[in-house]
Amino acid sequence: MPDSLTRAVRWDTVVGALLIVVLLLSFGFVDGFGNALNLSFLIGNTLPIALIALPMTLLVVSGEIDLSVASTAGLSGAVMGALWNQGMTIETIIPICLLLGVVCGLINGLLVTRLGLPSLAVTIGTLAAYRGIAQIVLGSDAVTDFPTPYLDFASGRIGDTFIPYALLPFLVLLSIAVIVLHAMPFGRSLFAIGASEEAARFAGIRVKRQKLMLFTVTGFMASLTGIFWALHYASARYDNATGLELSVVAAVLLGGIDFDGGKGTLGGAIAGVFLLGALQNVMSLQDVSAQTQILVTGVLLVLSVLGPRVARQLAVARARSSG
Repeated sequence: MPDSLTRAVRWDTVVGALLIVVLLLSFGFVDGFGNALNLSFLIGNTLPIALIALPMTLLVVSGEIDLSVASTAGLSGAVMGALWNQGMTIETIIPICLLLGVVCGLINGLLVTRLGLPSLAVTIGTLAAYRGIAQIVLGSDAVTDFPTPYLDFASGRIGDTFIPYALLPFLVLLSIAVIVLHAMPFGRSLFAIGASEEAARFAGIRVKRQKLMLFTVTGFMASLTGIFWALHYASARYDNATGLELSVVAAVLLGGIDFDGGKGTLGGAIAGVFLLGALQNVMSLQDVSAQTQILVTGVLLVLSVLGPRVARQLAVARARSSG
């Protein structure tokens, strides 16, 4: 087994084991953590991060990133609320919002692949632009009177269990993403692009086309997340999902996806998502302030980038000393 894959598996194992430890400790020592209602809240509140983490994982594997995802989600929610106020049906609004997400992702992708601009700089710019457009579209209004069946699906759970209805379609999307990344030539080409874009191009991989496709899919999923957010929290506002991009990137990197591209697994990324979600849920139950929770997320982001690099340097140092 190649060293890079071995490291990825080991990191996945560590993250998965840490998630299990956090869950066991939380069940044992945190009051209210184990009841069905709280577990349903935990999963429901984590799903927005998990939804965007699916395409974000593929993007980071290919060596790119999209920091505009939260603003795209917010714009989608704002347009949803504005169109609902205009009397349109929810069945018409949702496809329009999804198409809007595709356009946002396509803009990011074209700027990166056709103009050769760095994705970090591009998506920081569109982060501000999309959020500004959302504010223009809806202003400071909050739209809350969406159809009850949609609200119930987005926030409800199956009977008396802790399983939200929304978890089921997410599992379908997760299965598709796992197959695409780890069992199809397209996924293997993403690892090749992330490892060496030049080598991938010489190998005949359509690098620009694949990256453009990834940015477009990321925009679509961000818009889907914005729709889910508005229905789950029964509120469409221009500032929905503010700061969500930080949680998504922290969770993906925490799960072992190398920021330089070419390494990692989707299983590790999702383990990182739910580890972060469990920690945030525990902090909320313990009345930890929102500012402290943001601080913890930021620290985890730094550690998730720094940790694997330090581990690799130590491994190289040990190899040299033993040689």
